[in-house]
Amino acid sequence: MRTHEQIVQHQFDPRAEAYLGSAVHSAGPDLQYAKGLVQRTAARTDEALDIGCGAGHLAFALAPYLGRVVALDPSPGMLATVADGAAQRGLSRIEVRRGNAESLPFPDGAFPLVCTRYSSHHWRRLETAIQEMRRVLAPGGHALIIDTLGAEDALTDTYLQSTELLRDVSHVRNRSLREWRTLLQSAGLTEVEYRQWPTRLEFTSWVARMRTPEDRIAVIRGLQDVAPREVREALAIEADGSFTLGTGLFWLRAPT
Repeated sequence: MRTHEQIVQHQFDPRAEAYLGSAVHSAGPDLQYAKGLVQRTAARTDEALDIGCGAGHLAFALAPYLGRVVALDPSPGMLATVADGAAQRGLSRIEVRRGNAESLPFPDGAFPLVCTRYSSHHWRRLETAIQEMRRVLAPGGHALIIDTLGAEDALTDTYLQSTELLRDVSHVRNRSLREWRTLLQSAGLTEVEYRQWPTRLEFTSWVARMRTPEDRIAVIRGLQDVAPREVREALAIEADGSFTLGTGLFWLRAPT
């Protein structure tokens, strides 16, 4: 029986190139907004840690404004893709390192900027991971967290989390805005700014990216077919299975 960390690696190692080319991950208003925040705040001598870097889109976007970006991920396949992508883009300031969010291999206060994008819904102990982010963040430093959001409504959230898990067995949970704010406040991080955007997930590419088996795709579509009107409206479920959920961006600051 595999551990969750082994499942994550098994899921993402062979899919790194698919995530590199994913329209959802390689673009979006959240990525552009993050670039603007860092450009206005960071100095070229600053260092950043990108936790759960995936195929490297956030690291690629922020590296031109920073002195160094450490791209951290548990998947060797993802790290190889990031290293290749950085070399192709001439981004010599990016270095890759293997590790997980719940036990960061860095000393206290090591980074003035700690960030993560579209990764935290895979973290089994999110509270521990946020505490680790806080630990390695320099006094007065910034944290940037971007992820898809769970629904505040329990019925909608049940359908959303079930669909996510059927599509990707490494999924843990999309946290709601209320849950995020409670966790971040408990970690001692002050919310400086919050933004939210709708993110449409085109069904065919969404399941293809994770190579979801046909039997599980059928179950997802069956769940969508029987979903009550409130759920169908909240997730904007379309005839082909595509749906929309929220992406939240938190810009936070550590105490000085």
